[in-house]
Amino acid sequence: MNRGTGTASVASPVVPFAVVEELAGHVLRRPPSVGITRLVAVDGRSGSGKTTLARHLAAQLQAPLIHLDDLYEGWQGLAGVGSLLHGWIAEPLAQGRPARWRPYDWATGTRDDWREVPASSVVVLEGCGSGSEPLTDHLSLLIWVESDDDARRERLRGRSDWDSYRQHHFADWARQEETLLGRENTPGRADVVVLNDIAPPRLIVT
Repeated sequence: MNRGTGTASVASPVVPFAVVEELAGHVLRRPPSVGITRLVAVDGRSGSGKTTLARHLAAQLQAPLIHLDDLYEGWQGLAGVGSLLHGWIAEPLAQGRPARWRPYDWATGTRDDWREVPASSVVVLEGCGSGSEPLTDHLSLLIWVESDDDARRERLRGRSDWDSYRQHHFADWARQEETLLGRENTPGRADVVVLNDIAPPRLIVT
């Protein structure tokens, strides 16, 4: 994550190529969901390993990867990210236009200039809330990355910015995650669950 303190280093498990290849196969077997694009969400709680998995998956599919850290409106921004994803990403792609968003600067609390990703065969979204209900009808595949609390805490403590991050994580972010997931039951709506607290990770197709 890059929340105003630089890109963090998080100790995540190695993702075997077979797991990435299997996930890519699930993506490619799905029809486009927004215009010509298969929009894929890699969702999960902080420390689940979703960023590492999404990077491997996007590389395997040669697809653009959009990190939700660019969209959240700061430490209180999780609840509103679904609407931003719908308006900035899903709707334009459905109309054959590029997805466009203004990255949030966590240090200044402002948004930078517009960035865009053209409509393509696959676009991967990564971050908690990427499978939010406003995107339900716009996703080709919703992937939930599951890790138990101990595994997630261990990875989070391995962040290079953990000392500054932890006060926000425990006071704000973790509570927002619990609220969002309690309301929307994202794991229960996922098409594929990746059990990422075991080695190697295992896929469950729902």
